[in-house]
Amino acid sequence: MSYKNLDIWRLARELVVDIHKMTFEELPKHEMYEVGSQIRRSSKSVKSNIVEGYGRRHYKQDFLRFLHFALASNMETTDHLETLFETSSLKDEVLYTDLHDRLDTLGRKLHTFIQAVQKEHISDK
Repeated sequence: MSYKNLDIWRLARELVVDIHKMTFEELPKHEMYEVGSQIRRSSKSVKSNIVEGYGRRHYKQDFLRFLHFALASNMETTDHLETLFETSSLKDEVLYTDLHDRLDTLGRKLHTFIQAVQKEHISDK
């Protein structure tokens, strides 16, 4: 099995691509390099932490630590998205709602995955 088989990784990857496109296609130029840069980095952090955690999956506490990092980065990404919309830098409400809903779904799935690892992981290391 690979991390690429995880639903949370696939959702995170799709969000990275769509958020990246949104920052360059929908935001004013001054936001591309301010909050636009921050939201790109935080969304990529979600995906990267899932991958790094998966790489350490034989060690329960390491796995959980990186999954918690991914969850926190997902929350940060949601906050950046909300800021962009609330300040009218992102004007497309349909796009905002779609990204926001998918970030919410990813957050819920990450939380469920963390609970499963806590309960069912073989190692207590």
